[in-house]
Amino acid sequence: MVTFGLLGSIEVCVDGTVLNLGHARQQCVLAALLVDANHVVAIDQLVDRVWGDHPPRRVQGTVYSYLSRLRQALAPAADRVVIDRRSGGYILQVEDGSVDLHRFRHLSAQARAADQNDQACALFSEALGLWRGTPFAAVDTPWFNSLRDVLLQERMAAELDHTDAQLRGGHHTRLLAELSIRSETNPLDERLAGQFMLALYRSGRPAEALNHYQAIRRRLTEGLGIDPSPALRTLHQQILAADPALAAPAPPRSTGVSGQAPVPVPQQLPPQPPVFVGRSAELDALDGMLDAQDDPGGTVVISAIGGVGGIGKSWLALRWAHNRARHFPDGQLYTNLRGFDPSNAPVPPAAAVRGFLDALGADPTSIPADLDGQAGLYRSLTARKRLLIVVDNARDSAQVLPLLPGSSTCTVLITSRSQLTGLTVTHGARCLGLDVLAESEARELLIGHLGRHRAAAEPESVTILLRHCAGLPLALSILAARAAASPDLPLSALAEELQEAATRLDALDTGDMTADLRAVFSSSYHALEPDAAQMFRLLGLAPGPDISATATASLIALPMPRVRVLLRKLQAAHLVQEHAPGRYRMHDLIRLYATEQGHTQPASVWETARRRLTDFYVHTAHRAAGLLDPHRDPIPLTAAQPGVVPEDLADHGAALDWFTAEHRVVHGALDLAVGAGLDAHAWRLAWALETFFDYRGHWHDWAASQRIALQAGQRLGDRSWQAAAHRSLGVVHTTMDRLDQGYTYFGQALDLYRGLDDLVGQAHTHRGLGWVRDRQGHPRDALDHNEQALRLYRKAGHRAGQAMALNNAGWLHAMVGDYEKTLDYCAQAVALNQEIDDPHAEAGAWDSLGYANHRLARYTEATRCYKRGLDMVRGVGDRYHETEILNHLGDTRLAAGDPAAARVVWRQALEIAEDTGHPATDALRGKLKDVSASPGA
Repeated sequence: MVTFGLLGSIEVCVDGTVLNLGHARQQCVLAALLVDANHVVAIDQLVDRVWGDHPPRRVQGTVYSYLSRLRQALAPAADRVVIDRRSGGYILQVEDGSVDLHRFRHLSAQARAADQNDQACALFSEALGLWRGTPFAAVDTPWFNSLRDVLLQERMAAELDHTDAQLRGGHHTRLLAELSIRSETNPLDERLAGQFMLALYRSGRPAEALNHYQAIRRRLTEGLGIDPSPALRTLHQQILAADPALAAPAPPRSTGVSGQAPVPVPQQLPPQPPVFVGRSAELDALDGMLDAQDDPGGTVVISAIGGVGGIGKSWLALRWAHNRARHFPDGQLYTNLRGFDPSNAPVPPAAAVRGFLDALGADPTSIPADLDGQAGLYRSLTARKRLLIVVDNARDSAQVLPLLPGSSTCTVLITSRSQLTGLTVTHGARCLGLDVLAESEARELLIGHLGRHRAAAEPESVTILLRHCAGLPLALSILAARAAASPDLPLSALAEELQEAATRLDALDTGDMTADLRAVFSSSYHALEPDAAQMFRLLGLAPGPDISATATASLIALPMPRVRVLLRKLQAAHLVQEHAPGRYRMHDLIRLYATEQGHTQPASVWETARRRLTDFYVHTAHRAAGLLDPHRDPIPLTAAQPGVVPEDLADHGAALDWFTAEHRVVHGALDLAVGAGLDAHAWRLAWALETFFDYRGHWHDWAASQRIALQAGQRLGDRSWQAAAHRSLGVVHTTMDRLDQGYTYFGQALDLYRGLDDLVGQAHTHRGLGWVRDRQGHPRDALDHNEQALRLYRKAGHRAGQAMALNNAGWLHAMVGDYEKTLDYCAQAVALNQEIDDPHAEAGAWDSLGYANHRLARYTEATRCYKRGLDMVRGVGDRYHETEILNHLGDTRLAAGDPAAARVVWRQALEIAEDTGHPATDALRGKLKDVSASPGA
C-alpha cells in the first residue's frame, strides 16, 4: 500500500515504511505534482510553485535532477507510482485515494451528501483524521502559501460541518472542550460561536452561553463595526427564552466525584523516551524536590526545566516522572500546553484546567463557568493529594498559573523554552536550565538510536554527525530517525549533507513538523517581539564563537540600554546564552537558523549591519592596538558607519583584556570582511591583531591573519599594505623558527619598500633580516643589516626605530664577543626608550645588557638588568619575551653557582613556553633535566 501525505509534513509511506524524500526543496517538487496527481503540471507551473519569483539559474536542470532523485526515492513503489515526462510538463500517476489531500476532499463531499447523520459524522471524522498538522509549514513560496490558506479554510469548514452533525446527534457535552479551544483561536467566527453557545446551553450552562454571545458581539462591534448575524442574534433570543426547540437528547452523564462509581487514579504520563542518556546531575536536582514535601508547612514544590527547543526538556521531565511515579499514589496529571508548537495554537489555560477536572472526576454540571471558579475547584480536588502534575511546553507564566495546585503535597514539573521568571518571583519555582549533551553522552545517544553495529561500520561519519549536531538531542534523534527510515542509506550520505552549512538544516528534517529542527526553532523565533526578532536575525552575522553586548549594539544600531533588554528577551527564549558577563553565544544550529532568517530581509539591511559590525571591530581593535604599543607606526582609518560605537578602552590593561576576550572573534571578523568585499577592513584588522598575537604567542593565528591581509592588499593593488603584510609574515615565521620562509618574506617586503622609497619600512625590514641572519648563525651579516636599519631610521627621524636598532646592534655585538660595545649600544637604547616612554622596547635593551654583563661574569649586575626587563614585559603582558628573559636569567643563576635558583626560574619559563608554543621549549626541558641531574642541584 502506498500513501502520500500533504496534510501536515510531506511524506510517502510504502507498506508501513516512511521513505526518505531528500531535502525540503526536493519534497516541494513532489508536493507540487501531488496536488494535481494524475494531471500534467507544466514546467513553468512547477517552477513557480516550488521557487516563486526567485528560481535558481539553470532551473530546468535543477528540476530534472530533483525528479531523478525522487524516482530513486520512490523506487520501492515503482510499480504503483510513476513520474512521467509529458509534452510541456510532468505527471505523477498514483492510485485514486492514495493522496490524503484528495481523499480528504472526497470524504468531506461524501459526508455532506450523506442521508444519515451518523454516517456523516463517521465520514467527517475519517476526513479530519487525515490531518497531521499544518500543510507545507516549512515552505514559503506564494503558491504554497496560498494553497495552505485554502486548505486550512477547507479544514475549518469540515470541522464546522462535523460539529453541526455531532450537535444534531446530541453529542454536545463531549464537544465543549474542543469548541472552547477553537473559539479562542477563532474569536470572530460567528458560526463557531453559535455552536459553542448551543453546546453550553444544552450542557446546562446558559449563563456562559449568553456571556459568550456578549463577548463576540463586543469584538464584532469594536473590531469590525458590525453587529452579529441574524442567525446568531436569533440563537441568543432562543437561549434567553429557553426555547424548547434548542433541546436535544442528553448524552450519558459521567459519574462525578460524589457518584457511586469510583474515580480512577489519573495516569496521564505519555511514554518515556526509549533512548535516554546523561542528565544525571539534573535528575538528582529533581530528586531533591521530593525532600521538600517532607515539610508539612511547606508550599507546593514547582520546578521549571528550561532550554532551547530540542534540548531534551520533555524527555528529562518524562524520564524523571516515570522514575518517581511511585511517590505519587494519587496519580499523575499531564498536559501539553503547546506553547511553541509549530503547527497548533497554544492551549488556553481554561481548556487545560477543564482537562484536569475531567481527569479528577469532577461532575460536569458542578463545574463553574469562569476560569477562576474552575481553578478553585481544581485546587479543592487536589488538596491533600500526593499528585505529580507535569505541565509540558508552557509558553509563559500566565499559561501555567491556573494549573498550580494549592497543596504542598503536590509536585509540579514544568517545561518551557521561556525563562518563567514570574513563577520564580511569585511562587518560588526552581529553575533548571539544560545545556547541550557532553560529547560522550551525545555519542551514546546516537549509537543508542543507530545500533552499535551500524555506528561501528562508519566511525568517521558518526564523528561528523556528532560534530555538526553539537550535542543537541533532537538533532541527533532526527538523524537517527532518517537513518532508521532508510536502512540502506550509508551514514556517509547524512554526513555529507551536514558538512555543508547551506543544507545542514535541510538534513535535520524528517518531513514531520515535530521532528523538523527548523520548525522547532521557528516557533521560538516567531514568538519574539519585532526588535528582538531583528536582533536575532542579525546575530547570525556574528563572526566568532560569541559576541559582546557592545558589539551587538553596533550590529543593530541601538542604544545599550535597549540592547540589554533585547538580549535578556533572547536569553529568556533560550535563543542566546550569556556564558560570561556581557558575552553571548548561540548554539551552532540556532546560528544557522538565525542566518537563514537574516537573509529573508532586504540585502541592504544585511549588508549595512555587516558593515557596522566590521567597523566596530576595526575601530575598537585599532584603539586597543594603539594602547598596547603606542610607538607603533599608525595606519589611517575611514569613518565608522552611523550607529557604530567603538569600545572606550582606558589603558594598556583594558586593551589587553579586550584582545584576550575578543581575538578569536576579531580573527573571525577577517573572514566576514573578506566575504563582504571589505578588503581594507580585513587588512586593518590583521594589522591591529599583530601586537597581541606577538605578546601571547598566537603565532599560527598571526600567520593566517597576515596571509588574509596580503591577499586583501593584492586585491586592492596597495603595495604599501602588501609590503607590511610580507614583513609581518617574515616576523612570525622567524618567531616560529621557520627561518628560510621568514628570510623570503622579509626580502619581498624590502623590494616593495624600496620601490615605494619608504625609508622607515626599509629600516624595519633590515632589522627583520638581521634577526633571521642571527638565528641562522651569521651574526656579522645580521650586524650589517641592523647598521643599515639604524642609518635609515636616523635619516627618517624615527626615534623608536633608532632605539630598537641600537638594541639589536648591541645584541649582535655580544654574539661576536664584543661585550663592551653591547653595553654602549644598549645603554643608548635604554636612554632613548626612556625619553620616548616605550617600556616594552626598553625591556629588550635591559635583556641585552643582562646578557653582556653575564658574559663579562658580572652576575649581580646581569641579574639586576634581567629583573628590570622582566618587570617591564610583565607590565605589558608580553609572554614571549618574558620566556626569553627568564631563560637568560636562569643561565645567570646557574653561572653564579645557584642551580636551585636556576631551576626555579627555568620552570617558570617552561610553563609559559609550553602554553605559548615557544621555540625554546625543548631547550628549557633539557636545561631542567641537566640541572636536576647535577650533584649540586
